[in-house]
Amino acid sequence: MNLIDYGFIPTMVPEGVSGTPARVTAVYKERYELICEHGYTYGRLKSSIYYFGGLEDFPTTGDFVLIDYNPSGDSHIIKTLERKSFFSRRDPTPGRGEQAVAANFDYVFIMQSLNRDFNLKRMERYITLAWQSGAVPVIILTKADLVEDYSEQIRAAQKIAAGIGVYAISTITGFGLDMLNDYLNPRKTIVFLGSSGVGKSSLVNVLAGQEIMAVSGIREDDSRGRHTTTHRQLIKLPSGVMVIDTPGMRELGMWDVSIGLGEAFSDVESYFGLCKFRNCRHQTEPGCAVRAAIESGELSIERWESYLKLEREAKFSDNKEGFLRQKQQWHKELAKWSKQIKKNGRYKE
Repeated sequence: MNLIDYGFIPTMVPEGVSGTPARVTAVYKERYELICEHGYTYGRLKSSIYYFGGLEDFPTTGDFVLIDYNPSGDSHIIKTLERKSFFSRRDPTPGRGEQAVAANFDYVFIMQSLNRDFNLKRMERYITLAWQSGAVPVIILTKADLVEDYSEQIRAAQKIAAGIGVYAISTITGFGLDMLNDYLNPRKTIVFLGSSGVGKSSLVNVLAGQEIMAVSGIREDDSRGRHTTTHRQLIKLPSGVMVIDTPGMRELGMWDVSIGLGEAFSDVESYFGLCKFRNCRHQTEPGCAVRAAIESGELSIERWESYLKLEREAKFSDNKEGFLRQKQQWHKELAKWSKQIKKNGRYKE
């Protein structure tokens, strides 16, 4: 087994550090599925390093690690190698901080279905986190075969995803799949993100040319797909490309998105340097370029609301009560401002 085929680069291992390189392909609570030069194996974290030493980041799916290989049982994971990209979210459990999702991927396929799951607000959240991860986001709109005309959804997605590829596909008819070929290269890794039932497992199966992941049908009551993936898993396809399929996440909380927010909302932040005052809060200050852009219609107030919401959520990522108080005050100020703009006839919905 050649780990290079799984994206490993020998220079990832620091000088003077020993151990067998491996990649995490799945995580089952405290047990890790690994691939290394000896093939597939399992491992557990070495307690003295991870639990008591506190010197290493806990591995997640896609991580490259060093192990003390054990041919007759679970190996010991002794080091997490430096990541080139990392996707995390706020842990849904209060007080637990950051939760790792995936690591060392090249592209993030942000997936939404065209029939019922299409949601621009959620898409903005995924785009922000994808840019923050260090990888390249790609918008994949699935189930094109279930919608007669999706041109409006395409235009709406392109508007908030400037510079990002937006593709409509159908895993049933094969429509649009050829447009993804530029991303499907050997030794590259793609992480799939999206709500339950958008077709992540179906796309994996189509790209693999065989059914390697369980897929459930469409529910008749609401046209939604059933969620099938139960854990994050890295899969190497026959083409040599690797995918990390993730369970649908109902709550995608912001964490540190200082870089991702600027990338995802570059249209918004482009006005910041144009304000009269350097420390402008973009509220009631005279000469505010953001307010002027909204009043003139250059910047939609919905886009500005999305930016503020994600920024504030990240700021209070581990302080829910503080976030709710700030959110309440923000809504009061925004409602007052919007009312004034509409009253003066300078803003059209």
